[in-house]
Amino acid sequence: MKSQRTLRKQSGIALVEALVAIVIFAFGVLAIVGLQSASVRQVSDAKYRIDAANLVSQSLGAIWVDRENVQAYVVRDQAVSTLPNGKLTIAVSGPWNAAAGVTVTVSVSWKAPGESQAHTQTSVQFIAG
Repeated sequence: MKSQRTLRKQSGIALVEALVAIVIFAFGVLAIVGLQSASVRQVSDAKYRIDAANLVSQSLGAIWVDRENVQAYVVRDQAVSTLPNGKLTIAVSGPWNAAAGVTVTVSVSWKAPGESQAHTQTSVQFIAG
């Protein structure tokens, strides 16, 4: 059996162990919150990239269908509502010529909130016929 003196020396050790366990648990919770934050940021970035790719694809599809009026699709820094600070630019290399064709460049840029650099999705296609 332990003496009274030994028990006094050990008093409070349970409190120290509990505090250490709480600190370890708090760091674990902070790590999980950090992972969740990174996950949300990556999902948002993927959504913006998909929206930009869809916009580029839709623009090129519309131009392919109406090749003779390709110059009517030329825009510069047109606002895009589905992307944060989104801008659409469509450039055409020259006038439409069925025999020679024309090169069309579609570019979508956006800048996500809280980021310092802009992202760009660009596609260059040669349209003929």
